[in-house]
Amino acid sequence: MIDGYVTVKHIANKWELKPRTVQIMCAEGRIPGAVKFGRDWAIPQDAKKPTDGRVISGNYIDYRKSKEKRGDSSAWH
Repeated sequence: MIDGYVTVKHIANKWELKPRTVQIMCAEGRIPGAVKFGRDWAIPQDAKKPTDGRVISGNYIDYRKSKEKRGDSSAWH
């Protein structure tokens, strides 16, 4: 590996993620400095873990269920 860079597997273990998740983050450009090296990715050793954009507050609202509770006739059945 190139000096100052590590593999996807190393970062996946460090960040407690699956290697495929790290590969996707690299492909989406969410890890600054990650470079495609053949078919693999080279990631800087000091790369910071990107924030998770998924809803984690527990306030996710399924719009279909909320319509059914209101009695909206346009809800899918």
